[in-house]
Amino acid sequence: MRVVLLVCALLVSVAVPASAGEHPPRWELKPTGVTAQFRGLSAVSSHVAWVSGTQGTVLRTTDGGATWAAVGPPGTGNLQFRDIEAFDAERAVVLSIGSGTDSRVYRTDDGGAHWRLTFQNTDAAAFYDCLAFFDPWRGLAVSDPVDGRFRVQATFDGGRSWQPVPGSGFPPALPGEAGFAASGQCVTTSGPFDAWLATGGGATARVLHSGDGGRHWTASDTPLPSSPSAGVFAVAFRSPAYGLAIGGDYANPAAPGPAVALSRDRGRTWATPEQYPAGYRSGLAWRGGGVLAVGPGGSDYSPDGGRHWTPFDTGSFDTVDCTPAGACWASGVQGRVARLR
Repeated sequence: MRVVLLVCALLVSVAVPASAGEHPPRWELKPTGVTAQFRGLSAVSSHVAWVSGTQGTVLRTTDGGATWAAVGPPGTGNLQFRDIEAFDAERAVVLSIGSGTDSRVYRTDDGGAHWRLTFQNTDAAAFYDCLAFFDPWRGLAVSDPVDGRFRVQATFDGGRSWQPVPGSGFPPALPGEAGFAASGQCVTTSGPFDAWLATGGGATARVLHSGDGGRHWTASDTPLPSSPSAGVFAVAFRSPAYGLAIGGDYANPAAPGPAVALSRDRGRTWATPEQYPAGYRSGLAWRGGGVLAVGPGGSDYSPDGGRHWTPFDTGSFDTVDCTPAGACWASGVQGRVARLR
């Protein structure tokens, strides 16, 4: 049954100095009336957004966050929906994480009124972390390594069915290497064929790149720290050539960094910018030529593609997403969702 939660908007922001003619960004909280942690987020427009999280919770707004509808798949209260990809106000694909059969994908075509289970993992050693789409038909869902190789499922019909990508196309995983299901952004795409997979946990924090739609991958080291609790948590590319990786150590969120790395060659090489956010950040999104980063310790903005950063909010968020038109949303703990003003 769909439940609509009527809420009023609460404006909370922390102002920072801006250059002449510029206005610093600020988050406008859109209370959801629930306490789930939302690590999954998909921004469709300034009016439409979907969030997903703990306790099988999926919410959707079509009026800019003034009201939210609880539209999650029935009977999934024990699942954690860590990633969601929405194509519009009616069509979305949501991923739950966990070992074995807890890793699942559901799809809706009617705004969450009905869902269909389209993938359920059967390998106890697999653990799916995140998914991303090249377009409304082709997408990838990524698991931690199994038998020394990352495992990926591919869809060619908008998430209605999934097929495994052969493991022979992946470089060997490092001992302890895995993805982080912290923000639904451990895999991303840009253009019709390029995809990137963020990792941590091994001897180095790496980014894997595919230039053929996910069939073959190569790995590159980044300067971000790596440990069982550290690595690259999110990766985002403005174009197939230029992208950012962000992360840190969630067990030591105040560690000085570096938390950001830049690539100008499709992820083959990565470099630390001269300035970067202080501490751990889990979410990342491009807004035109600017970049937003979020984490439990606050939000940062870079107006110049990740080279310089300014903090602008101290509230906790886990993930952030922006539309091509520049509508940006963020979500996190205790049902927190905000829209950028």
